[in-house]
Amino acid sequence: MAFRDIRKSHRFLSVGDVAFILGALILIGAVLSLNIYLARTLTGGEWLFLRWNGVRAFLFEHIEPYGSTIAQRVQEFAYGREAFLNEYPYALNDPFYIVLLYMPLALISDFAIARGIWMLFSQAALIGIVLLSLDLSEWEPPRWMFILLIGLGLFSYFSVSAWLSASPAIFLTLIYLFVLTALRSYSDELAGALLFLAAYQWEVGALFFLFVLVYVFANRRWNVLVGFGMALVFLLIVSFLSNSGWAISYIRAVLFDWVRGMNYTFGITFSYLFPDLNLSIDRWISITGAVLLLFEAIRSINEHSRHVIWVAFLSLAINPMMGFAIFPSNHIALLPSLILVIALVWERWTRRRAVVSVLLISIIFLFYFGLYFETINEPTHLYSELLLVLPPFLTLLALYWMRWWAIRPPRIWADQFGTRK
Repeated sequence: MAFRDIRKSHRFLSVGDVAFILGALILIGAVLSLNIYLARTLTGGEWLFLRWNGVRAFLFEHIEPYGSTIAQRVQEFAYGREAFLNEYPYALNDPFYIVLLYMPLALISDFAIARGIWMLFSQAALIGIVLLSLDLSEWEPPRWMFILLIGLGLFSYFSVSAWLSASPAIFLTLIYLFVLTALRSYSDELAGALLFLAAYQWEVGALFFLFVLVYVFANRRWNVLVGFGMALVFLLIVSFLSNSGWAISYIRAVLFDWVRGMNYTFGITFSYLFPDLNLSIDRWISITGAVLLLFEAIRSINEHSRHVIWVAFLSLAINPMMGFAIFPSNHIALLPSLILVIALVWERWTRRRAVVSVLLISIIFLFYFGLYFETINEPTHLYSELLLVLPPFLTLLALYWMRWWAIRPPRIWADQFGTRK
């Protein structure tokens, strides 16, 4: 056998490789420039301004990031004044180890540039959400459908709302999908570490967190807890070394935010739409949602992967109904559920799959943008309230519409998601 000289086989990048790299850099630079222009032109970015301002105040002004000073600055940024009692106070309520993750952006003194960079990473994360959702849905769409789904992921109303307002819900949703991917591949320590990283912002993923815990205990995947504990110890040590007194201030900010956010719950918003209802809507909706998810979670134990994924996405759809403050930008967590439903529709109606799938994508895209434009033209809050309550409710209906097709027995033994034998 003749052996090749590796020195001769080593070559520089080809012309095509260089052209591809240059093209990618030019595209990234163009998108970043456009994002910075949008950041300077359009209002928004309040969620990033909250964290960016908090970190800068801690680093350069030695001000407590969880104090009222930061909240007042963000209120001035978001409302142009201090918030009224019935308005969201924008108090920083992230654990300090999460706040530290914003430090690279906080070193940039121009908020528009920091926001533009955040928007760029948010858009990349949205593409990642689409790719991981397709993988977890076990669907390989044709190229034209793939482009449509990328477009839906980047430019649906909730996607645009999320990356314009700089909501962390985009990255949290991406982490949730990484947790599911790690669980499926039995990378349990990684799944646990990622789960701890996402163990905040309960208004986005509290039920997802509980579902994963139920799954872990039911299947005795104890290494997930090992990874969770390792991440907990490491990040807490780093955060307490950076700011030893953050815990009490953080708890106080969380309680304050919880009380002031009670006007933004699903039940309260629902009661605005139907003022004649005298029942405690929030309580009954929360109880019903919790029981429903617990039932589905127990049924999914040791089942095939699509069944487990369906229940995980169901938890993200029910979560806004559980009495947490809800915002349109947080509904980006519903995107994986919508992709799963489209995948199931594609599999279910084989003869008319293209027509039905495109029709479904068009309805999703046009319906919510239509509601948004009505909020501009309509002086009442009707359409704004519909934008809050309809997305999780309609997503829940869509998931149950395709439930049988999602939880049917796997066709091959390799689809099994549960415990190793």
